[in-house]
Amino acid sequence: MRVLMQRCLPFAKRQSAVRSWLPASSNAQIFSHRNFAAAAGDAPAPRKGIKIGFFSAHNYEISSMKTLAKKAGIAKDNELIFFTNRLTQHTTQLAEDCEAVVIFVNDIANAEALRKLHARGTRALFLRCAGFDMVDLSVAKELGIPVVRVPAYSPYAVAEHAAALMMTLNRKTHRAFNRTREQNFRLTGLLGFDVNGKTVGIVGTGKIGALFARICRGFGCKVLAYDVAENPEALSYGVEYVSLEEMWKQADIVSLHCPLFPSTKHVINAESISKMKDGVMIINTSRGALIDTEALVEGIKTNKISAAGLDVFEGEQGYFYSDRSGEIIANDLLARLFTFPNVIITGHQAFFTEEALDNIARTTIDNIAAYISKAPLENEVKI
Repeated sequence: MRVLMQRCLPFAKRQSAVRSWLPASSNAQIFSHRNFAAAAGDAPAPRKGIKIGFFSAHNYEISSMKTLAKKAGIAKDNELIFFTNRLTQHTTQLAEDCEAVVIFVNDIANAEALRKLHARGTRALFLRCAGFDMVDLSVAKELGIPVVRVPAYSPYAVAEHAAALMMTLNRKTHRAFNRTREQNFRLTGLLGFDVNGKTVGIVGTGKIGALFARICRGFGCKVLAYDVAENPEALSYGVEYVSLEEMWKQADIVSLHCPLFPSTKHVINAESISKMKDGVMIINTSRGALIDTEALVEGIKTNKISAAGLDVFEGEQGYFYSDRSGEIIANDLLARLFTFPNVIITGHQAFFTEEALDNIARTTIDNIAAYISKAPLENEVKI
């Protein structure tokens, strides 16, 4: 499967990693489910009797993983173990003797965690997501642990969620919903604007960014984009590529759709916000650390930023995907964001559709099946 990574900012020097992200062209195959059954007599003997440990496992995905593993023939001779715990350097003992470990976006596979896993017998790491910023790839390479991901599952889901955040913030439907349930039908404070004719700036035009551009064009928006490489699919939707400086000046709405690298961390910061139009709206459905949250809070306080829709947050680990109702939020920035009526935070749910869950499960099981049968790991992250 020919894939290109979503790209943004000056990180052309990192193009070896860039090539392994989401499909960038409209004719790129989004999903690849191969039958890894080896031809009899000419393939190495498959691995048998291994333990496969799933961290951050939720009820909504466990049953499908088990069913697909059974269909793939890997459940018969191997053991699938599901942990509700996140993977951190403090929970690796759960994966004792697990040759394969499967993790999700808020697990932490840093150097310490990887070394502990390796000492406990882990020899392969599988990601139930596209991003791999939570993995110390250099240490994984040093230990000989392949890192295998799900390169794409439903780019439509994330692009549509970004649009939902944009429209909800604009028309304030979340506030209207709460009011009308209390029989308050006044319109004061619910004024929005026509999205038609507005300028939307998109940072990162991989598959998700290109689809969001298509949605915005459907609303009648002018769409500007920044990426280190132009996407023909995005161009076909009428997207105009510009510099970041030019985007900050023109965009009424800025939406982030790029991966997190050291070079893209805090692309939205105090300096970039100062160059944006007064009253800009910011949407982030990619990675929390793309935004300097302190600068975001300051921009909201001064009305430089009119609204923010965040499906991700820097420091979300330990909060998102868990029920914290009734507890005190210790993260001051997260607590501060909750006080703003013009901020919407969703718990990293942009991917969360039936289609996406099915594709994540299928590709994950395919990846594991490839490892067990000693077939090529097509979705391995190349370091």
